[in-house]
Amino acid sequence: MKKTFQEELKKLPERPGVYLMHGEDGEVLYVGKAVNLKKRVKQYFAKTVNRGPQILKMIEEIAWFETITVDNETEALILECNLIKEHKPRYNTLLMDDKAYPYLRLTNEMFPRLSYAHQMKRDGSEYFGPYADKGAAKETSRLLQSLFSLRTCSRKLPETIGKERPCLNHEMHRCPAPCAGLITAEEYAENVRQARRFLKGDYAPVIRMLEEKMKAASENLDFEEAARFRDRIGDIRSMSDRQKVSDTGGEDMDVLGLALENGEGMAEVFFIRDGRMIGRDRFRTRAGAEEDPAEILSQVLRLFYSGTPFLPKVILTAFEPADREALEAMLTAKGGRKTEIRTPQKGEKKGLTALAQENAARALKQDMDRISREEARTVGAQRELAGLLGLEHVSRLEAYDISHISGFATVGSMVVYEEGRPKKNEYRKFRIKFVEGVNDYASLAEVLYRRFSHGLREQETLREQGLYGTEEGSFVRFPDLILMDGGEGQVNAAEQLLAELQLTIPVCGMVKDDRHRTRGLVFRGREIPLDLRSEAFALLTRIQDETHRFAIEYHRSLRSKAQVHSLLDDIPGIGPRRRRTLMEHLGSIEAIREADAGKLAAIPGMNRAAAETVYAFFHGGELPEA
Repeated sequence: MKKTFQEELKKLPERPGVYLMHGEDGEVLYVGKAVNLKKRVKQYFAKTVNRGPQILKMIEEIAWFETITVDNETEALILECNLIKEHKPRYNTLLMDDKAYPYLRLTNEMFPRLSYAHQMKRDGSEYFGPYADKGAAKETSRLLQSLFSLRTCSRKLPETIGKERPCLNHEMHRCPAPCAGLITAEEYAENVRQARRFLKGDYAPVIRMLEEKMKAASENLDFEEAARFRDRIGDIRSMSDRQKVSDTGGEDMDVLGLALENGEGMAEVFFIRDGRMIGRDRFRTRAGAEEDPAEILSQVLRLFYSGTPFLPKVILTAFEPADREALEAMLTAKGGRKTEIRTPQKGEKKGLTALAQENAARALKQDMDRISREEARTVGAQRELAGLLGLEHVSRLEAYDISHISGFATVGSMVVYEEGRPKKNEYRKFRIKFVEGVNDYASLAEVLYRRFSHGLREQETLREQGLYGTEEGSFVRFPDLILMDGGEGQVNAAEQLLAELQLTIPVCGMVKDDRHRTRGLVFRGREIPLDLRSEAFALLTRIQDETHRFAIEYHRSLRSKAQVHSLLDDIPGIGPRRRRTLMEHLGSIEAIREADAGKLAAIPGMNRAAAETVYAFFHGGELPEA
């Protein structure tokens, strides 16, 4: 036990509440809840209790802790959940995806409206969902519009009936225009009743109705209309097939599966309404210092359902979460109706939880495989590069390139990679100011001098302000390795410049073969061959291509601007304002060249004489016809 905590632990209350563990800098490391704060917090510092590596690491970082008392365990659960969402502590289980699920809403009016809703409100409306994604909700909404022609406008009915003309939706046969009195309340109510049955998963009556209409259209030789009904039937059957699950007794329930491996987790949730699956989703979790799967599941349930507006009557899980009764009380209080958490042991519902677990485990493996591949091509590739060069650590790379055409509009580019990924907000481009003609080495030295002298000045300013290490300027961070798009000559030029600035940053050159492909590295006077199948080679290729692309794009933009400027600047008597006006109105040199004198004279700021001057310039001195 840390001596500094002995007196504080004695003062802890033996009441329900929440505790927050803080690090040296005040960071909230962990948030937990307890029925007895004194007993729970004291356990962290008891030497006799076996701990996992995560908890031991957290305990070492604790500088101080605080507690908040509440009246009961349910209040402690709610407060803990809110504090975890607010602080996102490193050692807590967290949901990696913060999602909101959409709903479809039927309003409580004489002529109900169908609308898309981001959340449920207690406004008397009927809500259907949640849908696992926006696309599914919008697809269902469009289908309902075409089938039942429910209004979507915000007109107040029946007060405004007959006072306004029907809108475009009526002309497109998407609304029966109750606003114009073209449908009775009883007829409209029948449409709503059918839409409600459809939203609850009863598709059979709608399919029968459409089949009758399709048959009638076919008998009348209206095959185009019959095909439309056929397509709608296909859409409904497709939706029905996606939503079929085993018999669950018509309950509203969620089925949640949770897979855990090496501190990573994946949750899979099935949304079942009236016995039909209306959607499913999955989200990543990060398992924190909690090692008991039951405690992790409890945290996942609390965090997930604290952010969803709809709470089902039943939540099925493959194993029982910790604090189940307190969790049920919390969810019941939030939803305004009783919510049960069940762990079925047999039958159809047991099969559903097993299916959710299986899906979660498969998704977790796929995700971890993807992360492993991504890590190999980024962090792993950078680690491999450091090993090739004999460097202990390479986290930040900076690569440089020079671009020009025969010394015209010479530019330099600097791209930054950290942990194997491009950091584009720290890319920089340089227009060469002090070098004339073709001299790549001198141009490179100018770029490096401007970059690192600027960085040294920023570092000095921050030191004077006592902020060095806490705030960063655009150039204040220096790389662990500099990459040059060239061989020994570029490396020598860079090393000489760095020596003048008294900087010891390793410089590596990328040597190309006859086909302009990187074949090896020049480092500290020797050439290092590359395995063309390695991740390090792939990373170097990406960096080289990116550096070259960035330089070329900047060079092209300068060359284009220079060409436009020099061409218009050569027209006698046409000043900067008129040149700018010509480009603003005609958009390009080619458009100015093709315009006749009348069109040029009509541009604001121009007159007949100026227009004739421009015309003559582009037509070999020939004046326009009078």
